[in-house]
Amino acid sequence: MPAPDKQINHYLEHLYREKNYSPHTIKSYRRQLTTTLIDCGEDTKAGWQQLDIHHFRSLIAKWHRGGLSPRSIHQRLSALRGLYNFLIREKQAEANPLDSLNAPKMARKLPRDIEIDEIFKLLDGMPTESALEIRDHAILELLYSSGLRLAELANLNLFNIDFSDNAVQVIGKGNKTRRVPVGSKALKAIKNWLQLRDTMANVEEAAVFVSQRGSRLSHRSIQARLKYWGQRLGLSTPVHPHKMRHSFATHMLESSGDLRAVQELLGHANLSTTQIYTHLDFQHLAKIYDDAHPRAHKKKLS
Repeated sequence: MPAPDKQINHYLEHLYREKNYSPHTIKSYRRQLTTTLIDCGEDTKAGWQQLDIHHFRSLIAKWHRGGLSPRSIHQRLSALRGLYNFLIREKQAEANPLDSLNAPKMARKLPRDIEIDEIFKLLDGMPTESALEIRDHAILELLYSSGLRLAELANLNLFNIDFSDNAVQVIGKGNKTRRVPVGSKALKAIKNWLQLRDTMANVEEAAVFVSQRGSRLSHRSIQARLKYWGQRLGLSTPVHPHKMRHSFATHMLESSGDLRAVQELLGHANLSTTQIYTHLDFQHLAKIYDDAHPRAHKKKLS
């Protein structure tokens, strides 16, 4: 039987090669599992299969006393559940001791979306005179138009844009490819940027959005530029890529009420993720209810 640390390595290799998990997720899982291994001490000397539900209840109590948040405990338990399922598959464990374990309740925090009038203030109020301004305008228009993740936008290449079909092709989580529609204003902003892009980009650079050095624009630079424009144009809430994505999803759902369509646009594998990620204000829900429910209509007096 491999040593516990070797079992972790085999599991992470499985996630990388067979499940296409991102390096960021692999790094997070390694940190969670290694920390747990240290906390278990001698109990894991003979392998993970020696631990039972009582060990993990004690660990959760220890983590809670140590100030670890419920969200962080959930992340740690998620990594552990995956490890045990892998060990069962490899016949290195007979059962998953976390299957019947109740984790601490976790409050679900939704990022505050940017109000529609503030989105218009941002996108319509940006100056578009310099190359950097035109580039940043295209970035913001595309984020709000298509709800892209930060990594999806940063990794976008020239050949991923289909102007004939008004769409972009992106690689999302788990290396899953999807096509996303792009609105007319975003397309116009992208075309304006592409007319100037070659004056900044290195000769063999394929990225749509490049820095002044001519290379692909980094995640940190994109975040900094969005923060800058939000502050410069006086928005009431900080602007960052995830908030633009959340605003896209919320506004789309409020307008259409089509949760499945929004799920596809966002690239969520599970509908439950979309239900958490997006929210409808109560007035909108009440209007849909009044319009749709057969017992909600008020009968006219004859």
